[in-house]
Amino acid sequence: MKFSFWSLFSGLVVLCHFGSNAQINVSNVEIVRDSWGVPHIFGKTDADVAYGLAWATCEDDFKTVQHLLLAANGRLGEVTGKNGALLDFMGKITRVSDEVEARYDDSFSPQYKDYLDAYAEGLNRFAETHPKEVLRKGLFPVTPQDVVKCNTLTLIFLTNVYVEIQQIFTRSIVLYERNLKYEGNLPDGSNAFAFNKNKTANGHTYLAINSHQPLEGLFSWYEAHLVSEEGLNILGGTFPGGANIFHGVNEHLGWAATLNHPDLCDVYKLEMHPKKKLLYKFDDGYEELVPFKAKVKVKLGAIRLPITRKFYISKHGTVIKNKDGYYALRFPANMDLAGTEQLYHMNKATSFTEYNKALEMGHFPGTNNVYADGEGNIQFASLGLFAFRDSSYDWLSVLPGNTSKTLWEEKFHPVSDLPRYVNPRSGYLFNTNGSPFVATADEDNLQSTDFNPTFGYQDEAKINNRTIRAKRLISSYDKIAWEDFKTIKYDQKFNSKMESYNINNMDVIANLSTIKYPDLKEAIEVIRSWNHSADVKNTEAPLLIFTFNNLVDIIMSTGMQYASNSLSEEQYVEALRKAQKHMKKHFDTLRLPFGDVQKHVRGDKEIGVGGAPDVLAAMMSKPYENGKLKTFVGDSYIILVDFDNEGKPTIRTVNAFGASTREDSPHYNDQMELWVEQKTKLMTLDKTEIYENAEKIYQPE
Repeated sequence: MKFSFWSLFSGLVVLCHFGSNAQINVSNVEIVRDSWGVPHIFGKTDADVAYGLAWATCEDDFKTVQHLLLAANGRLGEVTGKNGALLDFMGKITRVSDEVEARYDDSFSPQYKDYLDAYAEGLNRFAETHPKEVLRKGLFPVTPQDVVKCNTLTLIFLTNVYVEIQQIFTRSIVLYERNLKYEGNLPDGSNAFAFNKNKTANGHTYLAINSHQPLEGLFSWYEAHLVSEEGLNILGGTFPGGANIFHGVNEHLGWAATLNHPDLCDVYKLEMHPKKKLLYKFDDGYEELVPFKAKVKVKLGAIRLPITRKFYISKHGTVIKNKDGYYALRFPANMDLAGTEQLYHMNKATSFTEYNKALEMGHFPGTNNVYADGEGNIQFASLGLFAFRDSSYDWLSVLPGNTSKTLWEEKFHPVSDLPRYVNPRSGYLFNTNGSPFVATADEDNLQSTDFNPTFGYQDEAKINNRTIRAKRLISSYDKIAWEDFKTIKYDQKFNSKMESYNINNMDVIANLSTIKYPDLKEAIEVIRSWNHSADVKNTEAPLLIFTFNNLVDIIMSTGMQYASNSLSEEQYVEALRKAQKHMKKHFDTLRLPFGDVQKHVRGDKEIGVGGAPDVLAAMMSKPYENGKLKTFVGDSYIILVDFDNEGKPTIRTVNAFGASTREDSPHYNDQMELWVEQKTKLMTLDKTEIYENAEKIYQPE
């Protein structure tokens, strides 16, 4: 008999973790691939399904799973170089590993620990049986704690802590203090819509789950269907390496997640001792900073260069030193690890009451939650972990670190204190990353003045183009039919005056003087004739988008706010002139169909596509070959749900590329045409139907 130390060690890991059960019996796990390659994972227990999910994810995207594991353990730079090392340092600064190791035992129920054990076991077994695909020695076997590290790092990113870190590193503190937190961020996306019988033409309930995420990589969506004899039966999206469905639909209900932007991270300026090093004032005395070295390795060709940076620990949290002094970070996303277990219970909820019981566990550090069910209930809650802060301080500014009055405890407001809508009379709810106080008809909207000001929610004035557009489109219908629902979701127009906080006065370009700028006469006329659409056939959109991208470059290079009032006429002119030069060089014209410029690309497929930043069918693109653009962020994984009058869901989904990232898979890019053409595939939760139409049925090893 061949002896494998790996097998022995992996088995011991599974058997010994925190009193877990014995290894998963793979005969209880079955993976059914449909005609699109989407895995429907059936298991006797929830833990069986977790094992199967890990296995199926590795089959489809083992590389990205490993990248997330490496990042969570500060080792991604060893594989991907400089960009990976930046993420490694982010993990070190936010102390993901330390916090998970310290808090794991007390954060989860025994049931969920078994689930995490099984997921880790599935990852380890796949790595053991596919050793040539393992990227770095020592990465496997992984533990359940490693899985939680991945999920925690993901949630930290979703709560925008990285923005605060970037600002401390890259901006002088004078500029930092002039910027409110949200205005310093790049435009982002995600839409969610819920309509019930008060608004739909046929009395059905509609739900649109429409995240805008990177189309590939660590935070791209992976579609899966989880079914167990213990109550799981949910289809939806998770990230490669995620152990639960992040948003999706089961037989009874569904929900969407969008990023929100309340104040989820605090920055403190420390008052250092005038003579003694590493001492900072705190109340009537001084405390000492504890230095720690963060060491990562960066791949440079065939070598891996070690890089070390010094940081510190204070009573507030990690401290970063820049040219202006010492700044401490404090945020809840690395303090409460149980957000993933909350997702697990949301996955299994069978009613409005059960779902809200899970939601009110109150462990999720951020994101909006838009819900609909077969009984016709719709709900919107803007979630976050908010400490009990002293309202006499401006928590959106840099805080004094010399007083205990700004040092909040790890005790957070219950969900009942947060903005939440249940079945508004209007019959609809929506969120497009805008203010939670613009979520339905005007007469049903909540008022920001009714909520704790230290939460830092955007007020009613902070609305983006997608919010304005959604509000106007929805209100234009007395009743909404299914086709109307899709029309709203796939809208690609800007408002006529581009009334967004995101570079909200592109009209400045249209109003430029052709006499003052004669070399830009043709370009200005193109902008003036634009109908504000970013659809694939629009011939004026390319010049506008190239100009927009140039403005973003100006903003990023100068550290300005992401808002129009930061830009001078000269900077608008600079951006337009550069766009004109680019188009003349590569296309010999300033007018051509947008689809000839913006491409959706994977493998041997290159398809023209519409969409732009901050339209409802959002799209962001980056430089591609021959002067063209290539999509990389935007409409990614989409789920459209129609709950009929009997409460049964009809589910339609589409992913940006396909179910697999493996180039030799038939499902590497087989959904691209559907996605570009704004079409979907019909999915089902019915076991009999899934088996009858299966492309492949098998058990993991």
